[in-house]
Amino acid sequence: MWNDVFSTFGQLVALVSWESSGVVVAWIVTVSLILAGLVGCLVPILPGHLILLIAAVAHRLMLGEESGIHWWSFVVLLVLLTASQAFEFFSGAAGTKWFGGSKWGAWGALIGGIVGMFFFPFGLILGPLIGALLFEKLFAKKENTPAIVSGVGSVLGTVAGMIVKLAVGVVMAVWIVIDALEWV
Repeated sequence: MWNDVFSTFGQLVALVSWESSGVVVAWIVTVSLILAGLVGCLVPILPGHLILLIAAVAHRLMLGEESGIHWWSFVVLLVLLTASQAFEFFSGAAGTKWFGGSKWGAWGALIGGIVGMFFFPFGLILGPLIGALLFEKLFAKKENTPAIVSGVGSVLGTVAGMIVKLAVGVVMAVWIVIDALEWV
């Protein structure tokens, strides 16, 4: 039995030449970075989109022109990264405004979102909520119900920003894989 296992393993090793092992290692690194980037799109501590961009750059550096990744792909990935980060950053404030909050509520949601990042995971939702609620009460002098509605708007905006961030991350990952597989 063991002779068969070792024989089969030896045949597999013989099939993989040293030249193609570099390609295999490059793909292992690229896929690992893509997976880490997608996790980073869910976990705010990791810069998911940046890791996805690094996956594309690393793939290109490891395999050169044979990587299949073109220069314009980096431009597309940078545009997606920038748009997603901007959308996520302002989504809580936009949700506050959408639900009838004042500019103070929007600023509170924005500042609360920044402070909330340091209190992961609950701070991501509670930060914009508390920020919008407090700023509406303290600075805009709103009553409880409109301030609460403004705070709920900030939460919904923040959740929408997270969903867009994940969707853009998936688009970036698919873009990298499709562009890289073009040469195969």
